Amino acid sequence: MWFHVCMKPLTITDAPMVVLALQDEIRRTDESRYDHRLHAVLLVAQGMTCRQAAAVLGDAPRTLEYWVRDFERAGLAGLQEGSRSGRPRRLTEEHMRSIGQVLRKPPEEAGLTATLWDGKALCAYLHREFGVDLGVRQCQRLFKSLGFRLPKPRPQIAHGNAELQTAHNKNSKP
Repeated sequence: MWFHVCMKPLTITDAPMVVLALQDEIRRTDESRYDHRLHAVLLVAQGMTCRQAAAVLGDAPRTLEYWVRDFERAGLAGLQEGSRSGRPRRLTEEHMRSIGQVLRKPPEEAGLTATLWDGKALCAYLHREFGVDLGVRQCQRLFKSLGFRLPKPRPQIAHGNAELQTAHNKNSKP
């Protein structure tokens, strides 16, 4: 015979961070996202509202409504990961080839005042030539995707006065 024993409820240390980590893990693969959708639809099928199930699972209620509708329309196939096209690229392959050629030359030849290609210089060039506004970090990533490394400026050491240097040299005679 089983007796119900009052037990202290278990807690998870740093629960908010654990919740975020677990949600990231759920969203990591197509398979885990599919399983997550299955659980959401299961909770609704067991009588929870989309709002209640969303609160339990950490999703937006509207998202659960979409999943339930997709399930009602297409069954399990409606919960499978669809293609995600994402935002269309603002630079075409022709633009990319052109940029690759321009980056092989000094920025001055492209009509810029910069002495080295960097994120800011590339931003200015893209805006002027193609009407495309990208952020500095995006332009820095663009360098890498085109196979370029950002050059690091080397400060010039001031040329010293030889007479003064000799006068302060510990081995020189006054």
